[in-house]
Amino acid sequence: MSASVGPLLTLRVHEALLAARSAGASTLRCSLDLDRSTTTVELRTGGWLWDGHRFPFLPACKDRTIYHWLDGNFQPVARFTTSLIKLVPTEWGPPTFEIDGIKMLPTARVSPYADAELKVSLIAPRGKLILDTCGGLGYFAAWCLRGRAAHVYSYESNPDVLWLRSLNPWSPDNSESLESRTALTLTMGDIAEQIAGLPSESVDAILHDPPRFGIAGGLYSQVFYDQLARVLKRRGKLFHYTGTPNRLSSGRDVPNEVASRLRHAGFTAKPSGDGILAVKRGRV
Repeated sequence: MSASVGPLLTLRVHEALLAARSAGASTLRCSLDLDRSTTTVELRTGGWLWDGHRFPFLPACKDRTIYHWLDGNFQPVARFTTSLIKLVPTEWGPPTFEIDGIKMLPTARVSPYADAELKVSLIAPRGKLILDTCGGLGYFAAWCLRGRAAHVYSYESNPDVLWLRSLNPWSPDNSESLESRTALTLTMGDIAEQIAGLPSESVDAILHDPPRFGIAGGLYSQVFYDQLARVLKRRGKLFHYTGTPNRLSSGRDVPNEVASRLRHAGFTAKPSGDGILAVKRGRV
């Protein structure tokens, strides 16, 4: 665990601490970094000891909330600037995050971290220069680094997401080796604006996991897809997460719309899981 992060508490850990205290236990094995590792805490009256520091039992603990230690208190990992953004625990350990109550990563049937592993495998990262357009919590980047990508260029436009990432032990900034982190360039910026400055045919593969169309329509536009084709080398792969938003309510088929625009930009494109896997044609 990063020393700057300190202990992270969830309802599950909170209840385990209280149960161990009620049972008269003097110690408890638990995780204080969202199941990335386990550690031992010493139980005392009114609190517990870990890493040489004393912490109080939470007076109240909410479900679907992660707490971090700040200024002598446990506080939710959440911020409200233009939107309410928070880190949310999952049953698998690696968290997801929400913006105004909307979950940004799939968690219904799989860990968001394992889901990222599967999607990254589609572009075979080993030895490649990779563009990660919407960095989020960094799970795509983490699996690219573990897959021995030559370098990952990641962009994230929301400073509050970067703050969540700084507290998340599963984000590559905190969890990967120093050697791996030097292969990651994380830029705070909107890829829709930044991409015009990237050289043509400068990356071997692209991972594109944009927010919903209603939030970031420009990242689904023909103009943007033309830019993705420009910066990608010939026969390079692109995975584009789409999900199936609005299909039931409006009948709109976003994946089909995305595939059509990608083909117009010079890709072959086909559905793959909850997204589109595309390959840049030899000639555009």
